[in-house]
Amino acid sequence: MPEKEQEQELEEVTAEQEEALEEEQLDEQLEESQEEEKVEEVEEVEEVDEVTALEQQLAEEQNKYLRLLADFDNYRRRQTQEAENMRKYRAQSVISDLLAVIDNFDRALATTVESPDAISLKEGVEMVQRTLMEALVKEGLEVIEATDQPFDPNIHQAVMTGADSEKESGIVLQELQKGYMLNGRVIRPAMVQVNE
Repeated sequence: MPEKEQEQELEEVTAEQEEALEEEQLDEQLEESQEEEKVEEVEEVEEVDEVTALEQQLAEEQNKYLRLLADFDNYRRRQTQEAENMRKYRAQSVISDLLAVIDNFDRALATTVESPDAISLKEGVEMVQRTLMEALVKEGLEVIEATDQPFDPNIHQAVMTGADSEKESGIVLQELQKGYMLNGRVIRPAMVQVNE
């Protein structure tokens, strides 16, 4: 029987070794699968990080693009406005210089004349003044209304005050020098006398 016992013991030892071997193999397989899962998780995390980074970079580039587009629109609008202003006010310096000529025409036409030669000369001056004013009006020149208007410091320059009980306080009594606007911009305020 010792042989049988030996065989049994041998079988038991072999069975135990096989079980141990199987357990080791199972443990190794479990460790390998855990390592594979970890590698997959790391790869997945890396992919997610890479996707997030790319999405962030795309958002930043889109933001830069939108800012650049808005800056360009603002630049274009500014350039258009400047070109429009240049067109509207291109004659301002020339017209400002001509205001003294217009004032002299007004003074010449305010004189009274009696002789036929002086009357025809005055009519000629009126014609020249009218032609000049028509050309300037085409460029956008406007005369500022002053007499009997409420005083407006934006378009009137008060140089004197007066007292007229028939008119309200702050009403322009007299225009001492005409004021002019060019396309809505005051180029010379009207010099006026204002009621107290």
